[in-house]
Amino acid sequence: MRLRAAAASLVLGLGLSFQATPSLAVNPDEVLSDPQLESRAREISAELRCMVCQNESIDDSNAELARDLRILVRERLTAGDSDRQVMDFVVARYGEFVLLKPRLNAQTALLWGFPVLILLIGGGALIFSFRKRDTMAEVQKPLSEREKAELTRLLDDK
Repeated sequence: MRLRAAAASLVLGLGLSFQATPSLAVNPDEVLSDPQLESRAREISAELRCMVCQNESIDDSNAELARDLRILVRERLTAGDSDRQVMDFVVARYGEFVLLKPRLNAQTALLWGFPVLILLIGGGALIFSFRKRDTMAEVQKPLSEREKAELTRLLDDK
């Protein structure tokens, strides 16, 4: 029984360790010799969307276009561009969709504002329903003795 528990623990531990490590698709021939530039390239690559996979960064994707973008980012950094200049270059070439986290501007204002708008509408609906429930509770007060007597008199008259 102990052997079974130890084997299960080992399998579970191995499974979790593989799950916890990021699956980077950067090939060894792409890695820059300067560790600082490589670190900057990884940070930038993590913010750029793979245009083929669309739900992965170019750092995680094995697609050929993602590889080309990783090389492009490293070339621009090696040429002396700042992180912002590299991002602007890639956005100018591929559009805002290439960013995993879109920038706030006139074109993306609705994208950023829509969740806030939905929360405000939902909050307003909750407040309205609570107020309506409170007014309904006031309307549904029990009848006073005078009102009961009047109701009985009216029903008896028919």
